[in-house]
Amino acid sequence: MSFQDDAAGVPAGTPRQDRTAPPRAATSSRPTRTAALWVAVAVGLVVLVMLIVFFVQNQDMITVRFFGLQGTLALGTTLFIAAVGGGVLVALAGGARILQLRIAGHRRKKTVGGPGAAP
Repeated sequence: MSFQDDAAGVPAGTPRQDRTAPPRAATSSRPTRTAALWVAVAVGLVVLVMLIVFFVQNQDMITVRFFGLQGTLALGTTLFIAAVGGGVLVALAGGARILQLRIAGHRRKKTVGGPGAAP
């Protein structure tokens, strides 16, 4: 088995003629990173337009009380701040879980013997 076969994930006993892929059709193309970025920007712009419409339609002033503080804000702004706060909490919880999994993986790698470990 050659290095290329191993990198491609080809099983060891597979004959060489069976492993060759048929040539791609000239009309098929794979999406590029630039195309994905363009789609992400377009979706982001649609979301921003929807946020602008949300703010314009929800300009009623309301009184907000939080931990003894009191103030007057527009309803749309208040709801947006609450949504961003919820997103921050979810991001913190997700980050803590990712950190926990990385530490567990690092410990497991040390225990099993990763690269550079003595045989």
